[in-house]
Amino acid sequence: MYLLKCIAQIGGLLGIAQLGTKITQVFNLHFPGSILGILFVFLLLEAKVISLEWVEIGANLLIAELLLFFIPSAVGVVQYKQLVITNGASFGFVIFLSTVTVMISTGLLAEFLNKIGKGR
Repeated sequence: MYLLKCIAQIGGLLGIAQLGTKITQVFNLHFPGSILGILFVFLLLEAKVISLEWVEIGANLLIAELLLFFIPSAVGVVQYKQLVITNGASFGFVIFLSTVTVMISTGLLAEFLNKIGKGR
């Protein structure tokens, strides 16, 4: 039962991501459709159209295995050894700066949302 529930939930999340991709293609939007799909899931959860239990098991499995999704891009970098040698420091700086930016903005957003949540 757990396996079927997990497969159904991941399928539903993938379907919503595909819907977001299709919408971005049809309307020629310039951002990833999967992001639009995540926004749809958030809005559906906030509007109580779907409950958290309907996506929780599948989402937790995807998050637990998130590292596996980065293996193809890491293997792809190996093909461009010369590019990494010549521009590696620049790449490292950009990766470091973007990581710090994401960490700071996530922390500030979490604090802001926590303050708003306490006001409810």
